Amino acid sequence: QVQLVESGGGLVQAGGSLRLSCAASGRTFSTYAMGWFRQARGKEREFVAAISWSSSTTEYADSVKGRFTISRDNAKNTVYLQMNSLKPEDTAVYYCAADRWGRATSIAPEYDYWGQGTQVTVSS
Repeated sequence: QVQLVESGGGLVQAGGSLRLSCAASGRTFSTYAMGWFRQARGKEREFVAAISWSSSTTEYADSVKGRFTISRDNAKNTVYLQMNSLKPEDTAVYYCAADRWGRATSIAPEYDYWGQGTQVTVSS
């Protein structure tokens, strides 16, 4: 069992930056791929970014490429999402997720564990 807790969300003006963190419990964190998803009000959950267990592979949604960076620190059982040049359309609840097979995938059903989410609001 893996428990995930997101933090770092908040209110920021357009063009600003935030760094989200996701702290994971359990000794097997280093073998899991990690992903970030988001869900805006009234919309379906969508993929944002993913990173493989070794950090050798990362994937990004087209909408965030060049602005967001996913990284992880296996010694701290933590995955990060650095978000720069934020836009009002980035406003959403952001969730981190863990995939026990270690692959960086954009497919939500392939993730085994999910956090509760953290709200990010970008004002114009």
